[in-house]
Amino acid sequence: MLDSSVRLPVSPRAGRFLVLLGVFVCAACGLVYELELVALAAYLIGDSVTQASVVLSVMVFAMGIGSLLAKRLRHRAPMWFGLVEAALALVGGCSAMALYAAFAWTGDSGEVWAGGSRYLLAVFSLAIGVLIGAEVPLLVVLIQRIRRQDADGAVADVFAADYVGALAGGLAFPFLLLPVFGQLTGALFTGAVNAVTGCALVLGLFGRGLSVRGRWAVLTANVLVLAVLASAAVLVGDFERAARRAVYGADARVAVQTGVQEVVLTGGRKRSFDLYLDGRLRISGRDERRYHRALVAPAMRGPHARVLILGGGDGLAAREVLRHRGVRRVDIIELDAGVVRLARHDPALSELNGHAYRDPRLRVEQAEAFRRLRSLRATYDVVISDLPDPGITAGTKLYSVEFYGLAARVLAPGGRLVVHAGPVSARPRVFWTVEASVRAAGLRTVPYPSPLHISPPPRPLYTSDALFFF
Repeated sequence: MLDSSVRLPVSPRAGRFLVLLGVFVCAACGLVYELELVALAAYLIGDSVTQASVVLSVMVFAMGIGSLLAKRLRHRAPMWFGLVEAALALVGGCSAMALYAAFAWTGDSGEVWAGGSRYLLAVFSLAIGVLIGAEVPLLVVLIQRIRRQDADGAVADVFAADYVGALAGGLAFPFLLLPVFGQLTGALFTGAVNAVTGCALVLGLFGRGLSVRGRWAVLTANVLVLAVLASAAVLVGDFERAARRAVYGADARVAVQTGVQEVVLTGGRKRSFDLYLDGRLRISGRDERRYHRALVAPAMRGPHARVLILGGGDGLAAREVLRHRGVRRVDIIELDAGVVRLARHDPALSELNGHAYRDPRLRVEQAEAFRRLRSLRATYDVVISDLPDPGITAGTKLYSVEFYGLAARVLAPGGRLVVHAGPVSARPRVFWTVEASVRAAGLRTVPYPSPLHISPPPRPLYTSDALFFF
């Protein structure tokens, strides 16, 4: 039998409102933890669809376990709710730092990380899910202690506040926490909000009904959790720098969160220069010239007065285009303005791209390539698709039949589209899927090999064709 004689410091109506407000805040924090794990796993491991599926499915399963376990805690619901929130704040708040530390220091390659540390991701998903699942049964008990009502009504009230809080957390994560705090600090801040809310709700509203030992247990646990989170927040800058050195080497010199992705530059000389986007090596000064020449040169064999580059904000494909006589205009459509700023102003990158952005023939527009192609009315002799690797899930639509259909629409008669679709030796299925998509868009295809075997390049075809290499 539930204890209905709880003495409250406020009216039952105000107490009910405060409990539902606590449900709202805790639900928002719980969803932020889920999204944080999904985002960090996709960043560190790649394949965002798989990582989202793993995290969400494990969490939902664990929430069921947590709900069952909470049945044993109902008779001391206020104290256990305070302790559950303290544990959730600690585990959820520190999860991002723990996963990033595992990525940085447990291996030298993505394969090592993807093998062993996927288990760590599952462990955090399981732990957070169990704790989130234990919240709702305990909150139903708390709201019934304030005002006796039928179970259906109490559950409906709690779930309504829970779902609205999840909406708030889902919107706060991409639009507030990531831009303002970043991934690691954002998780720590969320944990602090979670701990303060749980502790304040229990001690402020139900503290009179707790034993002295229960009050001290809740207070001590939450104070210790807040101390850990605050200490981590103070050290997070040093932690990120040390982890970045462990991942990228001691010569990592620029790290920028642009709002689209994290950009890291290492080295200062041409051959030692590397550019990473969201942890993936995108440009290596040791071999980028072979890559970009192989990407550009075959497509330029034919009319090439007007050239469109999709992506390529680093300016390296533009450098190769501008080397050809007869080029009158080069348009770049690049989503990330931060990459363009670095290509203009970073000494090593601007030297590598031959200061292409100083050329008056070059114009850049910040836009998403798929969306911009829909509204583009100009036509081009050459379209160069210098986009993220086709194996990255987030860029799938940039390798779709619809995308190539839009690209074909802006080709002038006799124009050429060139696409990077490889490597065929490592991912033959991906390569031939891209080739089939290009053909389905109505273009003839001319596959050609990697830069190591590019001499001599293939003969161009003077119709609307797609050239792509592997």
